[in-house]
This record gives sequence, structure tokens and C-alpha cells, in this order.
Amino acid sequence: MEDKPAFGMFQSDPDDGAGPVGAGCPVTAAGRAFVPFSDEYIADPYRFFAETRDAEPVFYSPEMDCWVVMKYADCVGVFRDPETFSPAVARHPVRSLCPAAAEVRDRLDIGIEPSLVDEEIETHRAHRKIFGDAFTPKRVNEVEPRVREIVTRYIDRFIDDGEAELVGQMLYEIPALAIFIFLGAPDDKAVMVKELGSKRAIVNWGFPSDEEQVEMMADMGASWDFTVELIDNALKSPGDNYLGDMVRLYREDPSRFSINYLRNVMFLMQFAGHETTTQAAANGLKKLLSDREPWERLVADPSLIPNAVEEILRYDSSIFAWRRIATKDTEIAGMPIPKGGKVLILMGSGNRDPEIFDDPETFDPARRNARRHLGLGHGAHFCMGAPLARMEMKVILEELVRRLPHMRLKPDQQFSYIRTLTFRGVQSLEVEWDASANP
Repeated sequence: MEDKPAFGMFQSDPDDGAGPVGAGCPVTAAGRAFVPFSDEYIADPYRFFAETRDAEPVFYSPEMDCWVVMKYADCVGVFRDPETFSPAVARHPVRSLCPAAAEVRDRLDIGIEPSLVDEEIETHRAHRKIFGDAFTPKRVNEVEPRVREIVTRYIDRFIDDGEAELVGQMLYEIPALAIFIFLGAPDDKAVMVKELGSKRAIVNWGFPSDEEQVEMMADMGASWDFTVELIDNALKSPGDNYLGDMVRLYREDPSRFSINYLRNVMFLMQFAGHETTTQAAANGLKKLLSDREPWERLVADPSLIPNAVEEILRYDSSIFAWRRIATKDTEIAGMPIPKGGKVLILMGSGNRDPEIFDDPETFDPARRNARRHLGLGHGAHFCMGAPLARMEMKVILEELVRRLPHMRLKPDQQFSYIRTLTFRGVQSLEVEWDASANP
């Protein structure tokens, strides 16, 4: 059996560590207060960010055995130095797999290897140019009319009802259908892959129980099998889509990347291409409808919507934290970080840093520098699918503003969020309107 990488998706074995890297590191007030899987933090991490950012911009967390980075400039500094701060741990499970889950993993024929989000920088640069250059505006523009048709069809299903649960009835499925159109995958598998993707977020970035780990690892086998079949079909008959473009590039020069690497990129894109968009759109609509004034501004002036998308990604992005690991002894803002030390980049905190964003706790759809947000990453690993995600969120907002300008949140509802270290998304969003007043 080939040696597997020390870090990576599903590569966390029971008791695979030699103890906390930060053992003996002084624990400060911020380190004691940082409990990222607590109900309070999951519900509103921004309160902790505001209370801690200036007092302790970098601190050690014994709870997670990592150094936490909170200020915008320091987050950017880590992202810009992938040689010192390796992305190898980006998809490494937060909680080590239990023995039973590791056994399931080892039985599955899953050829996981580092790909765009967690491979070392030199390899990444070469692959990013190939896969990123194929992510052309032409391809995104081709998809937009079909995405608008899908959004229209979903709104048609509930517009006369006077109420809807937007996540379950709209936002859950639309981004999955959009990425499948873009990739050239069959629409009838989109919901299945969406369900598997939601579980992938928990197994890698959540804190699942032993039983949940075992179930989720079995589901990952089904997701991988679908990916293999998708690639095999594209190799036989490449379509006029992104995956077809990649197959044609492979045929021109197989030395650029392997078939297994292509499988890994498609496995990644099936998750990253929809789960994050669902959550960002849900978070944004919740904020717009909670305060109402920003929503009314979009109704009055829909030309603000593209910038409102950027403000959503700043104010309450679906990816509000990401991970790195130090390749050598170093420091961040004067805080020593040992070789092997894990770093948690709190982009959600950086996105509300008053040194960068005026009045950062206010949602302003016309904010001039909203696009400086870190909601799509930064530097060499900036989100490759950003144009597609932005387009989908824009279309969703445009159609809801146009067809349901009088929509409002149902009162007294309780909001719950996905329980992970890095992803944030409201799980249901109940709205209502006077159907007799529909435009």
C-alpha cells in the first residue's frame, strides 16, 4: 500500500498525533474564551471577534491546538505566504476519525490526493493556471440564462402561496443545479450530490460523533463513485462545458495532470461549487430582510445588487475561517508560531476589522470597498469559482427583489447554523408576503 499524505481529506487516523503542538504555550483570556463549537459561538461568532480582535489579534487556542489570527492585515499576510503557511491542513478533519470510520475509509476505493485547495504552492501554481484559465467568463456567461430560468422556476412554485422556507424550497438546490450545468453533469444527480456535500462539510470541518463519522464515510464512497463515473463518461464523449474543456486539455497533453487529479478537482468542485453559495445566499437574505432598510434600497435600485453581493460576502460569508500549518518556526504579529503549528485564519473577523472597513458592523449595500473582503480567500488560493458564485447570488437577489419586493421574515423564528469550524450558513429562512399584492 502506498503511503498516504500526513494531512488531507479523510487522512486523520485515531490517535495519529504526538500530542498538542502548542503544549506548554501560555493560554490567555482569549484562548480560554474561544470555544468554536459552543452554541453561543455557532450562533454569533462576530461578538467574540469584536470583543477580542484588538485585545489579542493572535492567540493560542488549547481547545483546537492552533494559533488564531483575527486582524485583516494578519489574515492577508498568512494567505500571501503559502511557503511558510502551508495549505496542507485545509481539508484535514477537525476531529480525528474514530477506528470504525477509519476502517470504512480504508475499505473504500477513494483515490483522494491533494488538489487545488490543499496542495503545496509550486504544484498549485501549475494546476491553478490550467484549471483556473479554463474557468472563463464565456463559460460563466453561458450558464447565467439557465441559472435565471431555474431561479424563476423555483420562485414560480411558491410565489402564490404567500410564504416559503427559502433554504429548503430554493437556495438548497439551485447552486447544485448551477454547478452541474457548468461542469456538464446530469441534473438528476444534483440533489444526491448536494446531500452528500452537506455531510462532507461535517466530516471534515465539524465535530461529528463516531456514529456520524462511520455513516458519513460510507456516503463519501458513493460521492467518489459518482465522480469516477462522471469523468469516465466525459473521457468517452467530452461535452461543451467545463469538464469537457478539461478532458480536451488532458488529451492534448496528459503530462499536465493525471486522470485521478481530474477526479479530485471534480470531487472538490461538486462540494465547493454549491454548498458555500447556498450558505452565503441564505446568510445574505437573512441580513437584508432582518434590517429591511438594505432590502428596500435594493428594491428601489437593483443596480446595487452586484455590490450587495460583495457586502454579503464581507458581512456574513459562508466561509469565515480557514486553516494553514507552519512549515518552519515563524511569527505572526510578533506571536511565535512553531514549525508544525496549525493556524486558524478568521476571515470573518478580518472582514469586520475597522482598520479596513468603516463602521464594519453596519451592512451597507453601497459600501465602496466591500470587494476587499476575504470571503473568497486571498492570494494564490483565492476561490477559483468566484465568478460563478457571484453570478448565482446576483441572479437570486435580482429575481427575488423583482418578484417579491414585499417579502419579509416571519416573526419569532429561531435560526440555526451549520456546526463547523470554517463554514457558516443559516439552515432555514421562513418568509411571508401578501400574495394578492404580487407584482
